[in-house]
Amino acid sequence: MYNNLLVTTENQIATITINRPKQLNALNKETIEELHNALKAADEDSNVGVVILTGSGEKAFVAGADIKEFADFSIAEGGKLASNGQEILFTFLENLTTPVIAAVNGFALGGGLELAMASHIRIASSNARMGLPEVSLGVIPGYGGTQRLAQLVGRGKANEMVFTAGMIKSDDALSWGLVNHVVELDELLAKANEIASKILNNSGTAIACAIRSVNAGFTDGVNGYDVEVEEFGKCFGTADFKEGTTAFVEKRKANFRN
Repeated sequence: MYNNLLVTTENQIATITINRPKQLNALNKETIEELHNALKAADEDSNVGVVILTGSGEKAFVAGADIKEFADFSIAEGGKLASNGQEILFTFLENLTTPVIAAVNGFALGGGLELAMASHIRIASSNARMGLPEVSLGVIPGYGGTQRLAQLVGRGKANEMVFTAGMIKSDDALSWGLVNHVVELDELLAKANEIASKILNNSGTAIACAIRSVNAGFTDGVNGYDVEVEEFGKCFGTADFKEGTTAFVEKRKANFRN
């Protein structure tokens, strides 16, 4: 079904693995399109409640974009490359109503770090290295990196990472707030599945509302508080709300259909 991805689903968790190990899982046009399709399929699958996104092998989550594909692009072509990529994958991923956990194994550079930052939760292996090295190639991050990095770690640290084109270790990423957890490589997917299982205990419809509400606070021209009020109200009309409140009153565990 996919040339560059491996997709499995078990216990309501879809694991999407970028599988280009010889290229350190670099993002080319085909892989970006396949990721869009795989994420869209998972989001529409009633049997999927959480997505885990990772890279094949031990060396890299995604080591960047496939530079050979755009090395000779014009100004217009470069702008279209960034615009299309953001629309098809990075913004699409951020706004997915199924939560996505990025399990960052090894290098997450350029487009790879941008992919992880567009995910809702990030876990890194202890050998992970993260950075946005684009300025060393005479360009800047084009898949939302300048925006999401500053939102996550603050303007000063984001500027340092972008301007120096350097990499940071996983422990620094944790202390800066770039990732949620750091574990040993052989524990990475287990940790991702542990968090996914905790998410699955809760209302999928409420989580979708929460995703829209959180994202609204980072969207220009949108009042996040107003969106929160609207999404809060929507919850009252769902079967999950009825089940959750009934279970609370009856002092039992809620059984969400999700």
